[in-house]
Amino acid sequence: MPRYTYVVLTNPVDGKEEEFNDWYTNTHVHDALRVPGFVSAQRFELAPAQRAATPYPWRYLAIYELETENLQESVDALAARYDTPEMAISEALHPERLGLLFEAMGPRLEVKV
Repeated sequence: MPRYTYVVLTNPVDGKEEEFNDWYTNTHVHDALRVPGFVSAQRFELAPAQRAATPYPWRYLAIYELETENLQESVDALAARYDTPEMAISEALHPERLGLLFEAMGPRLEVKV
């Protein structure tokens, strides 16, 4: 089955970081995992060393893995659920964000110990 990675870069609205993180971690990623094709999700925060060195436009990253024979169906299902009761969007999510879908080009390689 084809595998894809969906990366989403986000920020909270000023002053709503705690609300944003609670919603994203405890609600949003679970809603996304109910979309057909989505099989895993993990959130990240820009490392302090990186934040201190250079200001970047986004502080948070979510990585979703998809397994689907029809990527467009999964994308359409995600879009159809967005900001509905199936996927409520918090007012703490800043409207400027970036989401990119990538298709795997080869196998995942790991160091063998």
